Amino acid sequence: MKKKNLKAWLYLLPAIVFLGAFLVYPLIDVFIYSFEEEYNFASQTYSGVGLYNYSYVLHDTYFLQAVKNTFILVVITVPVSTGLALLIAVGLSSIKPLRELYQTIYFLPYVTNTLAVGLVFMILFQKTEYTDGLVNLILGWFGCSPIDFIDGPYWAKMFVLCFYTIWIVLPFKILILTSALASVNQDYYKAARVDGTSKFRIFVRITLPMISPMIFYLVITGFIGAFKAYSDAVALFGTDLNTAGMNTIVGYVYDMLYGDSGGYPSYASAAAILLFAIVLTITCINLLVSRKKVNLR
Repeated sequence: MKKKNLKAWLYLLPAIVFLGAFLVYPLIDVFIYSFEEEYNFASQTYSGVGLYNYSYVLHDTYFLQAVKNTFILVVITVPVSTGLALLIAVGLSSIKPLRELYQTIYFLPYVTNTLAVGLVFMILFQKTEYTDGLVNLILGWFGCSPIDFIDGPYWAKMFVLCFYTIWIVLPFKILILTSALASVNQDYYKAARVDGTSKFRIFVRITLPMISPMIFYLVITGFIGAFKAYSDAVALFGTDLNTAGMNTIVGYVYDMLYGDSGGYPSYASAAAILLFAIVLTITCINLLVSRKKVNLR
C-alpha cells in the first residue's frame, strides 16, 4: 500500500512543483510585499513593516471607484448572464433540427478576440461629431435623444460594460448548460408526462435540481471571472481607465505596477490581497449556500 501511495505522489509531483512555483510562492511573495512600507523595487529596500499600504489603498479614491465598478459588474452580469444562458440552453435543447448549427452560432463570440469585439461595441455605441452610432440611431426611432455610451455619463458607460461582459461570457455558459441538460435522465421526464405534470413544473422540479451543480459551478466561476475583469474595460474605454472612471480592481493593481502611477509594488500587492480576500469570502458564502440548495446526487 505504501508503494502505491509513493507512486501516486510521484505522479502528482510535477503538478505540485508547478503550482508551488507559479501559484503558492507568488501569493506568499505578494502577501509579504503588501506589508513592506515604501518598498523600492530598484534597491529592494523598504522603510518598515506595517499596515500603511492597506490604509493607503482603502482611502484611495481610484481604488474605491474600482471596487464600486467591479461590484456593480459582478452583481449585474453574473445573474443576468447565467439566467439568459439557462433560457437559451433550454430553448436549444428543445430544438432538434439544426441544433448543432445554432450551438455553433451562439459559441462564436467566445472564440472571437476580446479586443476586436470591444472595438465593434465601441463603434456601435460611441457618439462622435460625425455620427451618433448605430445604437443611437435605433434609439432615435423611439424618440430618444443621442447618448454617448463611451465618453458620456457614468450609467451609460457602465451599461455598455455590463452588456459587453454578458455578451462575452454568455456562449461558454450556454455550452456548459446545454451539455448539462443533455445529461439529464429522460426517464424522469417520461414519468412526469405520464402523470400529466406541466412543462413549468417539470422544469422547476426536475430540470433545475438535476443541473444545479453545473449552475452553481457557473455562478462561482462567473463571480471569480467578473472580479478579475480588466480587458473588457480596456477594450471599450482604452488604457486610461481612471480618467474614464471605469477602472476595475485588477486594473488598479496593474496601474500601480506599470501604469502612469506605476512603480508602487507594495500598494499593488495590498490591493491584490484585498481582491483575494473579497473573492475568497464570496466563494465561501456560495459554498455554504450550495450545501442546502445544490443537488449533488
